[in-house]
Amino acid sequence: MTKFKLGRRALMIAAAAALSLGHTAYAEGHQVVDEIHFLIPGGAGGGWDGTARGTGEALTEAGLVGTASYENMSGGGGGKAISYLIENANSLDNTLMVNSTPIIIRSLTGVFPQNFRDLTLVAGTIGDYAAIVVPKDSPLNSMDDLLAAFDADPNATAIGGGSVPGGMDHVVVAMVMEAAGKDALDVKYIPYDAGGKAMAALLSGEIKALSTGFSEAVALAEQGEVKILGVTSDERVDAYGDAPTMKEQGIETTFINWRGFFGAPGLAEDKVAAYQDAITKMYDTPEWEAVRARNGWVNIHNSGDDFKAFLEKQEKEIGDLMKKLGFL
Repeated sequence: MTKFKLGRRALMIAAAAALSLGHTAYAEGHQVVDEIHFLIPGGAGGGWDGTARGTGEALTEAGLVGTASYENMSGGGGGKAISYLIENANSLDNTLMVNSTPIIIRSLTGVFPQNFRDLTLVAGTIGDYAAIVVPKDSPLNSMDDLLAAFDADPNATAIGGGSVPGGMDHVVVAMVMEAAGKDALDVKYIPYDAGGKAMAALLSGEIKALSTGFSEAVALAEQGEVKILGVTSDERVDAYGDAPTMKEQGIETTFINWRGFFGAPGLAEDKVAAYQDAITKMYDTPEWEAVRARNGWVNIHNSGDDFKAFLEKQEKEIGDLMKKLGFL
């Protein structure tokens, strides 16, 4: 093998040239992955779509990935994309599928037969906490107030959500009420098939409180529509520091609707490592911070075994609750 040795002058010239090229030279010199094809289990404009496209934007603009492409594959509550990834594993080594908490819930309830163990776990990347909100003019100002109203008359203290019974918003309500020492089976949960309908029900008085994503709750609070009674984070979130956590109100529970990426089963270890390396480095780039801030996401990075442990813990917690609620 021929070895080349650069003199000091040559090194200085090379360094100066790199500096003159600025970010582009840095990016080209630190590319980790040539290409990623993002498989999105839902339609355009949803949370999965935004996560995949935002991540691809940050990775490519930071120079960590050469090119990114996207494919929306709706169907079966995400099951169609999972089946496709499994059935075509041998030809999809450049593909990452985005998913989130519903892969846990829908696997438990049998919406599709596979679960996260049938895929290659790459990394969890972002999350959105859950929140309980009430109308801005509600007499309820804390979780203590909501719990007192529930104790006085459970049927008159309905809590709504934008998911079906046994879905994520319902699970959050059950987790919070159980942690507060109440029986989740006594909670009157009313489902709505869209966030807008749930919000209309809240403002009309059809429900006393609403279970929703924290980022949605913040947007509504900033518009003067709601008060946030509690958020399921460990600590107050910088994006809206006025929102108290459940834990600081004596309700020892946390929940996050994570989003992350999976590869096909049997994905080569070097490919997995490269994807994980690119995602890890992404967090330190201004390109990622711009995407994250724009979407109000919370960083919850965990890779490989840490990601698996996180998913197994959530699977057990949600499974235990769903059994109590009669959905398993």
